[in-house]
Amino acid sequence: MSTVENLSRYGFIPDRLSFATRTALAACLALLFAWLLGLEHPQWSAMTVFAAAQPTRMQLLEKSFFRAAGTLAGTVVGVLLVVFSGGEPWILVIGLSAWIGVCVFCGNVIRGFASYGVLLAGYSAAMVALLDTAHPDKVLALGGDRLLTVLTGVVTAALVGLLFSPRQAEHSVAARIRQLTAAALDLLAAERGSAEANEVQQRRILRELAAVEDGLDQHGAGSIGARRSVRSLRTIVWSLVDVLIWLRYGDAASIDPQARRLLAEASRKLDADGLTPDVVALLEEAGRCVEGRPVLQSVIMRASAAVSQRIGITDDEETPSHSGQGPRVILHRDWIGARQASIRATGVLLLLGFVWLVTGWHAGPLLLLGTSVMASVFSTWENPALIMRHVLVGQVFGAAAALACHWLVWPYASSEFELVLMLMPFMLLVILPLAHRRMMLGATDYCMVLLLLSQPVLPLTGTFGESLSRAAAVIAGPLIALIAYRYAFPANASRRLDMLVRMMVRDLQDVAGAADALERRNIWHARMSHRLLRAVSLAGKAGRIGAVTEEGGITVFSLGACIFRLKQMQREEQTSPAVSRAIGVALRRLQTLEGHPEKVLQALDRVAQRRAAEGQREDGAIRSARISLRQNLDFFRPSKLSLPSVLP
Repeated sequence: MSTVENLSRYGFIPDRLSFATRTALAACLALLFAWLLGLEHPQWSAMTVFAAAQPTRMQLLEKSFFRAAGTLAGTVVGVLLVVFSGGEPWILVIGLSAWIGVCVFCGNVIRGFASYGVLLAGYSAAMVALLDTAHPDKVLALGGDRLLTVLTGVVTAALVGLLFSPRQAEHSVAARIRQLTAAALDLLAAERGSAEANEVQQRRILRELAAVEDGLDQHGAGSIGARRSVRSLRTIVWSLVDVLIWLRYGDAASIDPQARRLLAEASRKLDADGLTPDVVALLEEAGRCVEGRPVLQSVIMRASAAVSQRIGITDDEETPSHSGQGPRVILHRDWIGARQASIRATGVLLLLGFVWLVTGWHAGPLLLLGTSVMASVFSTWENPALIMRHVLVGQVFGAAAALACHWLVWPYASSEFELVLMLMPFMLLVILPLAHRRMMLGATDYCMVLLLLSQPVLPLTGTFGESLSRAAAVIAGPLIALIAYRYAFPANASRRLDMLVRMMVRDLQDVAGAADALERRNIWHARMSHRLLRAVSLAGKAGRIGAVTEEGGITVFSLGACIFRLKQMQREEQTSPAVSRAIGVALRRLQTLEGHPEKVLQALDRVAQRRAAEGQREDGAIRSARISLRQNLDFFRPSKLSLPSVLP
């Protein structure tokens, strides 16, 4: 059995061993450089390396940039809070709680490493304002030291990353999207087979698209070019969502044979040659073959525009969006979750600040600091309460290591340089845990607490009891955060999914009542594409993957297309007064969709009946909405929205 197989057998991830080793060694270098520069808290540089660690070069550079920017902003705010408070702890507590609450709100709305930078700005202010509350006159020196140590860590991490970190493998993501595109076109081109088999295949593709979408932001890190590349990949992913939705409820059996041949040829070209102008030409020709099917034609042409944007045929990146053929890139923002996270963080910090002010506990500032980190950074995770358990374990071991280093090893040092060297073996102990599947979630926090509690300065001061009290205050942070995440606006993947589903449904109701809905159609379509994929991803993480979430989300899309078609009909001169009245009733019913889906279905049936009575052909958008809603009425009933679904 090979070494790699042995490591995997015991839970280690071989590819992460080099990353873990590189990160630990870079942290040791940052600690040494910061000490050589004469900085008062050189261990903060090593903490920065661990905090900014990323497996690829571009991700490391971007996270390092936002860490530096967030630290600068937080340092300035921390200094201003200390100056403004004039040494009054209660003003400091209120100001810090409010600032961290604002940062948590913004960090939960923003995406990617920019979110991390905003959250960092919150607790960086706490590090400056709380670590030396007994000497507010030294806050400028502390703030400057904090900024310089972080910059030292950022520069060290960036240099090591540029020299040894691998480049980001974006081509693998692009290849996966290309394969999914070919598979979706194959389904569109195929003769109608087993309905059950088709549904299983469609759901598989949808889940894979959700998984790809979930990681796209990471692949856009490091450069403007990478962001543009991810933007083009995202438009393809969203165009495939349209294909899957049409396949689910469209009349696939009646697709023109010539269009099928062209779509099948486009799929083969994708498999053989990748994204090429020939694929675009085949899709455009297939779109022209179905001119009598406006919904299907729109789906095919949107896919064509997305592919052409990806390979650079379209000179103006915005052209597909404005023409109505290509999806715009507008992402879902969790405003409700952000507000709850902000209230949670602010409330917890105010409560702990009050306890500190009343008791006068000397380790109270460390308790506030540790909790501010836990209540902010992890608020964006799907299941922060679960992560807190791993973090708590890591911090307990980190505190134990700090106590062992301070009281068992450091007493033998004769210089500060020896203190620095003696601390490094404790830092290097993180290498194996950082590469282990179960331990890596708490491994970084082991080092963060070890370094936070270990300032290499002589003479060594304090008592073991004081050190133990400081350690207890620090590791109480994740314990308090765990309680907060579980009971104060509980946050987990299942609750986030329920919230997202309600947002989707209520957004649909708002569109039904909006006078300018047609003008905002592309915006709604783009945001809902992202929300559907996000819902599928959350369903998987919550253990609720299956038909309820997927079919319900697709029904939201179908109803959205129906709303826009109804509003368009209202503007058409050939629409009779009887049909117009039925449309008006249907749109009003759609505004009360949540809780009354059966009334919406009756109103849509009435529109179809009125049109049929006048000899008009059944509209594809209305037909799809009626079929999908009839099959998924429970999705729109409040008492049913949170029921777990089952695997097909």
